[in-house]
Amino acid sequence: MYFRDVLCNEVGQSHVGQSIKLCGWVAKSRDHGGVVFIDLFDYSGIVQLVFNPDCSGFNIAERLSTHSVLCIEGTVRPRPEGTVNPNLATGQIEIDVEKILWHNQAAALGFDVNDEKVGDDVRAQHRVLDLRSEKMQNSLRFRAKMIQKMRTFLEQENFLEVETPILTRATPEGARDYLVPSRNHPGSAFALPQSPQQYKQMLMMAGMDRYYQVARCFRDEDLRADRQPEFTQLDMEMSFMTADEICELIERMVHYLVEELKGQKLEPFLQMSYDDALTYYGTDAPNLCNPLKFTPMDDVFSDSDFGVFQSQAVKDGARVVALRVPQAVDKMTRRDLDRYTDLVSKLGAKGLAYIKVNDVTNIESGLNSPILKFLSKEHIEKMLKAVSAENGDMIFFGAGDNKLVNLTMHALSKQIAMDLELMQEGLNFVWVKAFPMFEKEDGRLMSVHHPFTAPVEEDENALDTAKAQAYDLVLNGHELGGGSIRISNPELQKRVFELLNIDAETAQEEFGHLLNALNQGCPIHGGVAFGIDRMCMVLLGTESIREVIAFPKTQTASCALTKAPGKASRQQLRELGLTLLKGD
Repeated sequence: MYFRDVLCNEVGQSHVGQSIKLCGWVAKSRDHGGVVFIDLFDYSGIVQLVFNPDCSGFNIAERLSTHSVLCIEGTVRPRPEGTVNPNLATGQIEIDVEKILWHNQAAALGFDVNDEKVGDDVRAQHRVLDLRSEKMQNSLRFRAKMIQKMRTFLEQENFLEVETPILTRATPEGARDYLVPSRNHPGSAFALPQSPQQYKQMLMMAGMDRYYQVARCFRDEDLRADRQPEFTQLDMEMSFMTADEICELIERMVHYLVEELKGQKLEPFLQMSYDDALTYYGTDAPNLCNPLKFTPMDDVFSDSDFGVFQSQAVKDGARVVALRVPQAVDKMTRRDLDRYTDLVSKLGAKGLAYIKVNDVTNIESGLNSPILKFLSKEHIEKMLKAVSAENGDMIFFGAGDNKLVNLTMHALSKQIAMDLELMQEGLNFVWVKAFPMFEKEDGRLMSVHHPFTAPVEEDENALDTAKAQAYDLVLNGHELGGGSIRISNPELQKRVFELLNIDAETAQEEFGHLLNALNQGCPIHGGVAFGIDRMCMVLLGTESIREVIAFPKTQTASCALTKAPGKASRQQLRELGLTLLKGD
């Protein structure tokens, strides 16, 4: 016996007069004077069923609640004149039901799965119902198609799909590891992989040439809208390729994906240095949909009498920037300015300086700002020229340590662009390159990407200030993925470990397997990893990564559906050789 001949959305005029079988869920039920109409849906769409009193399942149809499951057999017929629904693909036909093959009554839902006003907490607790919504069905099917297209492209480029271990060894790669205590090795633990980084490098050393994997990764870090503790990435590694060749291949893949998934042809991707990204956007993941950019003002204010600006303009590790917002004077209220000041203050700024440009030709009375009295006419003119000010502009200023100015002014730029609807449509890709190898944190060097990233050749003798052969692909302000050429020289790798305060003994203990492999004939190699969840989120235009994951975690890294993580029993803890501290 077959329950279904076609999907709901596939029934059309070509089926008129035919007896067919359908299965799905009840979207809506209406009793019109003894005739019951049911809109039946599955993932493909909706079709209308008609139950007349002589149908053997009429009494069942009368009682079916929303989202009850139903399998029927009936005859396809044209809808009566005046009842055609042009908004439905199946709007010209209906099914005259003859019998019910199977049904399963649903309890009351309590909410409409397609109502976007339903809170995230309700949706998370009832995720199975939420996944029936049109939005989630479309998201997950888009995601599956994207992964399939990735595989198609990479197989054509001679990549080999290889699975790497989930139970691995803890390594210092930036975020906290999720540990898995070992029952067979008391006192020891596996770690869930933050990425397959070392394994994929060793696959290149093993002669696999081109590797990829749709990899599950785990990072115990604070969550946000585009981050989850467990996520999926497209992981890739290639031998005997330069950074430019890798970026060219990745760009071709993304062009292919967007054309296949969205029917859009992309322009060649822009390229930007890491330094320029921070200088003009305050972030290494610039959103080129936002037309607002920083103007560096150190040269303008380095000899100013205004100490708030002058002191930062000449200080190492500090800066002064201006953010010009065209034609915004009449669009910003006093309340808006207070709101923007509050925004940057919460991020650490001491305040927010601004100038309203009413008449750019009248320095004495055409400008309005509390800081004008501290600035000479010469510096005001230099500032207006530097930002190319025009009548009606608002100019905001940030002054302080580089990180603070970048953080606060980037947040301000984003908020203003959203408030004034300045964000431009489209997919704006940009390669960010020429990252530094290291950055200082609490007085010590830390890898900007990871400790296996190779420096540019000319900087190998000055590693602490070296630029890296690294690259990130950014789309609309979201880092989709990043990668680098890897270190293939074991002596260079040891020097990098030393700079990171990883002594020889620790390096051998933590990375001995990699160092040994480097000594056994290592090719030039490099790779990249893309966050599949994040890429789906941006391409679909959703606001949260949870909209493209079937069973995501909440902001507290827990599962509202299954209530994971759960308490381990005493027996389980005992088998693992673990005990809870008193009070835990």
